[in-house]
Amino acid sequence: MFIYQIDADLHLQILEERHAEDLFYITDLNRQHIRQFLMWADDIHSVSDSLVYIRDGLRQFADNNGFQCGIWYQNELIGCIGFHRIDWNNRNTEIGYWLARPYTGKGIVTRACAALLDYAFNVWRLHRVEIRCAANNVKSRAIPERLGFIEEGVKRQEIWLHDHYADHVVYGILANEWRDFKALKKTS
Repeated sequence: MFIYQIDADLHLQILEERHAEDLFYITDLNRQHIRQFLMWADDIHSVSDSLVYIRDGLRQFADNNGFQCGIWYQNELIGCIGFHRIDWNNRNTEIGYWLARPYTGKGIVTRACAALLDYAFNVWRLHRVEIRCAANNVKSRAIPERLGFIEEGVKRQEIWLHDHYADHVVYGILANEWRDFKALKKTS
């Protein structure tokens, strides 16, 4: 299976069926935090719901259509990150992520996204990656902004979020922009 070691404390790993109980536990423990911006949090009621999500991710991986990883910090599962789908004809994808509340603000998702960008551009040779964030999710929006993404626009009232429609801000980065961004970071 896919494991991406980011540093001594942080790694990404494709979620496997054996992770279902841990995934449900952190989802349930962080439900109120997650549901502020992600509607699916209310659909996870049991370990078997987490297992369905994991199996869908494994099918996605087998179909060469991206993958869903757990984020492990100091060997504890603390969130998820992955590629929603891959458009191989146009060589683009979208990254989605969430993190348990106690681990936010530590740069973990930023480092995980950078790892997935390297993978998307260097291994798959994709041309473009998107990240979409709820317009009022300031912490999530800071991640693509820190990584050199360009804010491309707002999809007005794109998602139904419990009792209202919410806007999504669309960020994009191209392969050459990611290379330039990384080169600039090395010199500064």
